Amino acid sequence: MSDLTTAARPDVTLDDAARIAAGHWGLSGEMRELGSHQDHNVRIDAPRGRFVLKIANAGWARSALDAQHAALPVIAAAGIPGPTPVGGIEQVTVAGQRVHAHVLTYVEGTPLLDRGIFGVDECRLLGNTAGRVVAALADFAHPGAERHSPWDLRNAAGVIDQLAPGLRAEVATHLDRIGELAARLPTQVIHGDLTDDNVVLADGAAGVIDFGDLCVSWRCAELAVTAASVIGKTGDDVGAVLAVVEAFTAHVPLTDIELTAVWPLVVLRGAVLVASYTEMEADGAENAYAQQRDDADRRAYQASAALDAEEMSWLIRGAGQPLPTLDLPRLLPGARPVALDVTSELWDDGAWLNSGVRPDATRYGEYRLDRARPLTAPGHHKVFTLGVWITLPEDAALPETPPGVIVDASGAPRIWVQACALPGTPPRTVTAHAEHLWRRICPDPSPLLGVDVAAPEPDPAGLLARRGAHFAAVQEHYYDAPPQIERGWREFLVDSRANVYLDLVNNVATTGHAHPHLSRAASRQWRLLNTNSRFHYEQVVTLCERLAGLAPDGLDQVFLVNSGSEAVDLAMRLALTATGRTRMLAAREAYHGNTIGSDAVTSSIGDNPHALETRPAWVELIDAPNRIRGTHRGPDAGRAYLADLDAQLGRIDTTEIAGVILEPLFGNGGGVLLPEGYLAGVFDRVRALGGVCISDEVQVGYGRLGHHFWGFEQQGAVPDIITIAKAMGNGQPLGAVITTRAIADAFAAEGSFFSSAGGSPVSAAVGNAVLDVMADERLQENARIVGTRLKDGLDALAVRHPAIGAVHGMGLYLGVELVTDRETFAPATELAHAVCEAMREEGCIVQPTGDLHNVLKIKPPMVISAESVDYALAALGRVLSRL
Repeated sequence: MSDLTTAARPDVTLDDAARIAAGHWGLSGEMRELGSHQDHNVRIDAPRGRFVLKIANAGWARSALDAQHAALPVIAAAGIPGPTPVGGIEQVTVAGQRVHAHVLTYVEGTPLLDRGIFGVDECRLLGNTAGRVVAALADFAHPGAERHSPWDLRNAAGVIDQLAPGLRAEVATHLDRIGELAARLPTQVIHGDLTDDNVVLADGAAGVIDFGDLCVSWRCAELAVTAASVIGKTGDDVGAVLAVVEAFTAHVPLTDIELTAVWPLVVLRGAVLVASYTEMEADGAENAYAQQRDDADRRAYQASAALDAEEMSWLIRGAGQPLPTLDLPRLLPGARPVALDVTSELWDDGAWLNSGVRPDATRYGEYRLDRARPLTAPGHHKVFTLGVWITLPEDAALPETPPGVIVDASGAPRIWVQACALPGTPPRTVTAHAEHLWRRICPDPSPLLGVDVAAPEPDPAGLLARRGAHFAAVQEHYYDAPPQIERGWREFLVDSRANVYLDLVNNVATTGHAHPHLSRAASRQWRLLNTNSRFHYEQVVTLCERLAGLAPDGLDQVFLVNSGSEAVDLAMRLALTATGRTRMLAAREAYHGNTIGSDAVTSSIGDNPHALETRPAWVELIDAPNRIRGTHRGPDAGRAYLADLDAQLGRIDTTEIAGVILEPLFGNGGGVLLPEGYLAGVFDRVRALGGVCISDEVQVGYGRLGHHFWGFEQQGAVPDIITIAKAMGNGQPLGAVITTRAIADAFAAEGSFFSSAGGSPVSAAVGNAVLDVMADERLQENARIVGTRLKDGLDALAVRHPAIGAVHGMGLYLGVELVTDRETFAPATELAHAVCEAMREEGCIVQPTGDLHNVLKIKPPMVISAESVDYALAALGRVLSRL
């Protein structure tokens, strides 16, 4: 079907280029390859300036190059920087083949593709430039532009059939749609390839290069090509495309039919690119330029094909033309609507996943939670309602509807009411993309009903500003532009726009979010009693009995507190009081809390950059036993660290040492396991000095490791004091210290202990409910089985992605350490941040940790399913491939 679909790029060496440039144009200088799909371009840095030698594909007719030369002054006259022809078009011989060549001036500037910055502003710049070029060429004509090019989207079907017939079924509906519209699409000469590769920026001005695809085609095809080029470049493909459309149509007003054709053409442009790469692979042609773009263009095609075509066509129509203001008269009786948003009580206890709710009246502009589903990327649920359901009284008659009003009474007396500013029948529920544009396309129908039926618009940014006004900013939040999370269920979090996220970071939520057993237990206890633990009641007794039963023999005295920080604080007071000594040993890089006492033994510079130089004198820091990136590494690291500890103890007054506090694995460090034998070795040495050993289990214990209930069990060690919190209350402020009777009695000799809300009836009831669920649903077993599946999957990703330096931890406390070099283990901090942002776009919440912020901490609720784990692994694989 085409004279170019099988024509390989001319095989030209730099020596060939130098010979041709000197022989035909008298140009010499440094030669540098430039990219192209099917031509061969070489930049010449000559004494009198920079030029581009373009050796055309053998399939180009001379007249096509003449058309390019004729179009360039037209573009320049419109004030758009571009190249200028130097001399004429010549026939040259390369590799025994006669082809055409010409020389153009080099357009200075940086291609948008190479700037490293791409956002909405760049999308608008591309759309603006494409619109200006099409407007400039509106009256241009040349016989050479009437060519049969594979890049002309009028030929997309033939290109796909010839080069990649397997794609035909994927794009069949788009081809059919274009077939229906083709006869009504205006044509003109277009550039044909106005992308971020062919628009260069210099001194704030956008220049255009590479007119090799210039041809007569549909006018709207230029917009489609430009729009296709921004997919995959920002965090919001829909917003990026609409920014291009708005900027383009400011210069070139398109008809409604043309705007309807744009989205099918966007998808077809991606398919044509994929087909061209398929041809190159089959031919074995060497083309570094095309090979570099292959993966990105394939991903962009897949992303465009995955978007809802009907929605995209409506949005492009809405963005690309003025929308009328509808006059909506009172037509129907209204009723107070039922809220079906994220916070509706109708959806409690997971009811949103199995909804059969059909209220008499619903709200407009609502993000319907019952339309959302887990394990779907944000923006891919059809949750946003563009109209309302109302139920008519028995004697109500349906009026005639004016233009712009849609009434569907096929299910009367329950009827659908919707307003629409564009011709046609719009969708009723759409994905949460470009909701403000949807509100213009399908405005609020409240005037039709005489009652306000509009749901309040979520405003996460406004809420964040309110948070910043009074909630001290040092109390950080995840993400620069965080979603507004208003509901949770099991391992999922739901934001105010009904996006469902897989929670991979919440080790507080042991039993998952909103577990009904916990909700009932807390609610019932609130209705009964909530006071302090100096009163006598059953819940606190039961909880202490159960905790003592979970601890090693001899550790049977329980203190209940509000938090992990308070638990650590108390544990150290116990050690200091029981020994009558004044100093504590603690490891570098550890995090233990934020009270004065627990912060004193916290030396993680990830949380406090000045931690190491600000520890109080009563804290003796020992080396961080990090066997991955620490002082000693590998299988013998434990013995080496213990030898260092012996040397350090030999240099200090050990009669002052009251004890040691250690995490049984590095929690904030990303779940790095301690070297074998290290914890038991430290405990032996401290006890030999007369000290007390504290295992800080706040982050890593309580069944999370799967293979062990307590972290110290993994090390074959037994502490004298255990601190716990987080998992113990599933988010309720609840912590505990478990110790021996001797230590507890020694502390009692100094006076009584009391924590106002520690062990309150409600907190104790929640603590008991957590243990109920852990036992009934076998959550430790789930942590072992599903955690192993997750770790194995991460290890498999590490084989494919060199950026993964190591996978730490066990069970459901894991860390993925990202590095720029596996040999030096240099941290990939920026990549870790980018991965977390990209994972959020995939619907997964994960955050960086570690002193270098280069470890992805993965510690999901212990109810997480194998299906969720598989989704997370697939998402991380996609993100690492993309980044």
